[in-house]
This record gives sequence, C-alpha cells and structure tokens, in this order.
Amino acid sequence: MGVDLKKYKKETTVKSDFNFELKSFNSAKKLSDKKKEVFYRELGMLLKSGVDFKKALEILSHQAKSKLEQSIIIDIKDKVVLGKSICEAMIATNQFSPYEYYSVQIGEETRKLEEVLLELQKFFNRKIQMRRQIISVLTYPSIVMLVTISVLYFMLNKVVPMFSSVFKQFGSELPKSTQIIIKISNHSGAIFLGLFAFVLGLMAFHFVSKEKEWYRDFTSRMVLKIPYFGNLIKKIYISRFCQSMKLLTTSKTSLITSLSLTSKMIGFYPIEKSIEQIKADITKGVTLSDSLKKHSVYENKMVSMIEVAEQVNQLDVMFERLTEQYNEEISHQTKMIGVVLEPMIIIFIGVIVGVIMISMYAPMFDLSKIIKN
Repeated sequence: MGVDLKKYKKETTVKSDFNFELKSFNSAKKLSDKKKEVFYRELGMLLKSGVDFKKALEILSHQAKSKLEQSIIIDIKDKVVLGKSICEAMIATNQFSPYEYYSVQIGEETRKLEEVLLELQKFFNRKIQMRRQIISVLTYPSIVMLVTISVLYFMLNKVVPMFSSVFKQFGSELPKSTQIIIKISNHSGAIFLGLFAFVLGLMAFHFVSKEKEWYRDFTSRMVLKIPYFGNLIKKIYISRFCQSMKLLTTSKTSLITSLSLTSKMIGFYPIEKSIEQIKADITKGVTLSDSLKKHSVYENKMVSMIEVAEQVNQLDVMFERLTEQYNEEISHQTKMIGVVLEPMIIIFIGVIVGVIMISMYAPMFDLSKIIKN
C-alpha cells in the first residue's frame, strides 16, 4: 500500500508551523532510551504486519504520551511524505544517534527495515538493562561515599578542633600524625573548596576538549588502564562493534562499507582509529582477522573466532554469537562490581576514620605522663 503525496501535502503545510515552533523544544529535550525502545518495537511490529510507513507513524503519534514524542514522530512522517529518506528525517530531528540513523539507512537500502528496527529495539533493551544493573550496583557505594565525605568534613571541622583545644592545655609535643591531622583540620575549608573547584575545572576542560583527537586518545588509554572497569568498558564497545558488524554483514553489505559505518556508530576512539587501518589493510588484501591482530583493543579470543568464520564464510553468524557472548560477560561483570566495590569502600572508610581517631586519641594514652611532668 503506497503513500498518496497529494492527499497529505495540505496536511503537511498546516502542521509545518507547529513543527517549527517545537523545533527548539525538541533540540533542548531528548527522547529517553525507554521511549526509543518502545518506538522501534512498535514501529517494527506495525511494518511487519503490513501497515505502510506513514500509517504506522500516524498510529504511533496517536499513542504517544508526551508532546515531545508526538512532535518527533509527526516531523519524521512529514519529511518522509515530502520525499526524504527515513534516515534523513531522523537526522533532521536531532534526536537520534549515528548508530540509529545509519542502521535505519542500511535497512532502507537492503529492504530489511523490520529486521533493523528489531535489532535497534534489542540494542536499547540491553542498554536499559545494563544501566539498571549499574545503577543498582553503584547506588549503595555512592551513598556510602557521600556519607563518608560528610562525616569526614564534620570530623575535621567540629571534632578535631575540640581535641585540638584540649591538646593545647597539655603543653607537650603531640605525635606527628596528630599534628598532621590538626593542620589538615585548620585548612579543611580551603582543601574541600579547592577539591570542588578542581572537579568543576576538570568537567569544564572535558566539555571543551571532548571532541579533540589528542584528548580522546589520552582519555581512552587512561580509561582502559583502570583495573577491572577498563576491561568492562572495552567489552561494552567490542560488543557494540560485533553487533554493528552482525547487522551489516547480515544485510550483505560489503566489508569495507560495514567497517566505515561501524566506525561512525561506535564512538570509542581506539576502535574508530583501528578501523581506519583495518580498512587500509583489507584494501591491500589482508584478511579481517589478520588486521584485527595488530590492534590490542581486540581480544585474541575474538580474533580467533573471526578467523574461523572467515574460513567457512559465516562472519554474520560469528558476529551474532560474539555479541551474545560479550553481552553475557558484561552482565556478569556488572553484577560483580558491587561485590568488588563494597569491601573496598568499607576498607577505605575504615582506614580514614581509623587514622583520624587514632591520631586524636594517641595523646590521651600519654595523658598520665603529661600530668606527672
């Protein structure tokens, strides 16, 4: 069932002013991952059941619970009616990532849009589940750290000065650790203010430099060196790499084109940089697995499995298995974060509070000697 452009030209003109008014509103707010997941799932179901694209968007716009979501869907529909591709319409809304609209572009070109929408729905479903796991795992440590900082600030500003005034009456030299704690207490306001200003400065510097190549290279290398977390972050992006390549190779897209589009979808500098060299190697006749071996960001296990897949000409199947395997590992490691962090935070808190309390009570142990003298 096709779309009659003449029938909807007038409707598009009437709604153009409405869309223009909401343009600034749309750019200020973004669709949540949950809404995107629902959007891709329901749009894919409607298209698979035989509903044409325009009618499917009309149905979704009526079902939308927020004005933002409704205006975005109407905007996409109007642009498609005017002759733009779905990918171009999505880009114009400024609501979708390169991964999304490049995936949709592939679906349009290969006539597998329903399959692409299903993959996007799965992608956002995994992303939501992963975020929920991370939030649930990090909630307790974050609260404990916040309480620790508050207690530390209270002790340095209230408790330590009380001990300090008592120690002055002793007229005796205090232990070195006690002297250090008292000095820190005397300058605690400046220290906490300085740390706060330092964090704000880092955030501002990151905002200004985040698109610069040298900064992306430096930060990505530092992130990958973080114990445990670096390996987890690397696996998250490798999983996205495998998922993107699976989507593209399933659509029978050429390997060079698949790598080019994947590079735009990933958003992780080490993988983006490696893809440029991998494409150059493949152009020279080097196999994908041999080229992947040259880059440390790809695990040997992954490279070996891709090498086998190349020999039997089943790259799409192997990328799908790798995606599932990495997603399982990511889920497991995310759950383990809580197991690792909780004892570390307890030890950290115990050391800080213990050092302060021992330093404050150490002079009390020699109180009898001070009184005799």
